[in-house]
Amino acid sequence: MAVMRIDLAFGKTGITVDLPEGFRYRVLQARTATPIRDWQSALESALDRPIGAPPLAEVARGKRSAAISVCDITRPAPNRLTLPPVLRRLEQAGIPRERITILIATGLHRAATESEIHEICGEEIAAVYRVVNHDARNLSSHRHLGSTQSGTPVYIDERFAGADLHITLGFIEPHLMLGYSGARKLIAPGLASQETIKVLHSPKFMRDARAVEGSIEDNPLHRELLEIARLARHDFILDVALARDRSIAAVFAGDPELAHRSGVDFVSHVLIEMLDEPVDAAITSSAGYPLDLTFYQCIKGVTAASHVVKPGGSILLAAACTEGAGAAEFTGMLREGTSDAEFLERIKGDPVTIDQWQLEKLAMVTTRQRLLWYVPGLPAEYHAGLWGQSYATVESALAALASTLPPGANVAVIPEGPYVLAKARVHEMAR
Repeated sequence: MAVMRIDLAFGKTGITVDLPEGFRYRVLQARTATPIRDWQSALESALDRPIGAPPLAEVARGKRSAAISVCDITRPAPNRLTLPPVLRRLEQAGIPRERITILIATGLHRAATESEIHEICGEEIAAVYRVVNHDARNLSSHRHLGSTQSGTPVYIDERFAGADLHITLGFIEPHLMLGYSGARKLIAPGLASQETIKVLHSPKFMRDARAVEGSIEDNPLHRELLEIARLARHDFILDVALARDRSIAAVFAGDPELAHRSGVDFVSHVLIEMLDEPVDAAITSSAGYPLDLTFYQCIKGVTAASHVVKPGGSILLAAACTEGAGAAEFTGMLREGTSDAEFLERIKGDPVTIDQWQLEKLAMVTTRQRLLWYVPGLPAEYHAGLWGQSYATVESALAALASTLPPGANVAVIPEGPYVLAKARVHEMAR
């Protein structure tokens, strides 16, 4: 008999699980702001009265071309809602439609398909505007903008760097190493070459204790991306905060740094939940579609949950992974079969390999906590390299988790995975 039944975000439909009895559960729901009823007026107002910058129409006046960076299919950014008022102002300011380029900020993710481009931008926009995929692996399609003070070489997509006006459209949510997404992330890694991305995702940044979810204060990766965005002449942002149903809850437009900081303050105030002490285990997800399309992406659910689980505790993650493991380099590393500790030691001195950073973040958790997986879309050939036990059904995974816990153990249930920003006071002081 189950003590409670709960729905986890899983794929496009969700999954209902019965939690084993005998434990003390705390459900950590994604905190949310109230959706804006008149979001159209909020967007118009934000663009005409932005934070720390002139109105977008004024910024665009006299410019001959514009480039707009938008999130790819792995992010639920409401581009089809935010693009129209931006495009209208650019054209009204005198930038012709044929000189406006919308770039899908893929970073090192795969290119968006034709149908996904229509989903990302909306049918009407995709039909009449130039929408292109970024390709981080083609260095010749990038412009070299110099290096940061710490030595990161900066290569940014030529179609963005070569435009007169540089705009990013995104949304702000916790990010596993950058603190929060949005703004500067739409330039690097979004539009950066792999030569730039490899450095940004090297152990130099990945293992810094300040490069974690929910903090941009003294976060070295945040600082690095701000510097890169300045080199790319980041002119204007339109970021939103999302409600639980992924409708628009707040709008932040204007100066790339001031407007983003205002958005981060809003999101952190709304989302963060502090536990008095860490729990024995967590049951979590990767927030469902589109974030759980691949195993690569679902690692974010693990890292988010790790902040509330005590050392030696357990994390069970359920993710659909309908597109399998991820990109070729990532899948190759999954097949290697090295232990998490061996992997961390090996990559310390080796040249950075594409996507090693996601496994590095995972290994930093699995060397402290026990992992259990329900990832039915991940082919069986990869299960041996997950640094944790995988299960064929969510019921068997829950039973295995229960078998490791003492009676009355404290268990956090996090239905929407990385959309929940929670920390434990004792745990945080020990980190």
